[in-house]
Amino acid sequence: MSMRRTRTTVTVSSDRGVFMISVAAELAEMHPQTLRMYEQRGLIEPKRSPKGTRLYSHEDVERLRRIQAMTNDLGLNLAGVEHVLRLEQELERSRRRVEALERRTVELQAEFAEQLEAVRRELRGGELVPLKHTRDIVPRPQAAPEPPAAPDPPAGPRRIPVERD
Repeated sequence: MSMRRTRTTVTVSSDRGVFMISVAAELAEMHPQTLRMYEQRGLIEPKRSPKGTRLYSHEDVERLRRIQAMTNDLGLNLAGVEHVLRLEQELERSRRRVEALERRTVELQAEFAEQLEAVRRELRGGELVPLKHTRDIVPRPQAAPEPPAAPDPPAGPRRIPVERD
């Protein structure tokens, strides 16, 4: 009698907590106490089981590896790591904001093009009179006669009337 093997593949979201602290520490090549310290400093936020057990995700393990690379390879202290991670977060927020603004710009350009085309259609409809033909429709205003030239002021001091109460 031959035994058939079956293979089951389970896909887990990269942010789902699946590793207990000992496994996550081994995967990140760190001591479990280091993970606890990183959690206290806010560098990592593992999920918690209903009973309070820390559960680390694939993303958490990758973040732990990045922290280790920054401290070991780049010589950063934890304050430097915190600063780098905060800047990366701000950069990601800015990138998303720029993408949203670019999408809105495309929408506004499309709206503008539609409105411009509507105006062009109205102009082709013959409802408006081209400016060069308005001379025939609206008479030119008569030029006002020039006022007579003012007499030369008298020589000597000028008198200015003043009203008094």
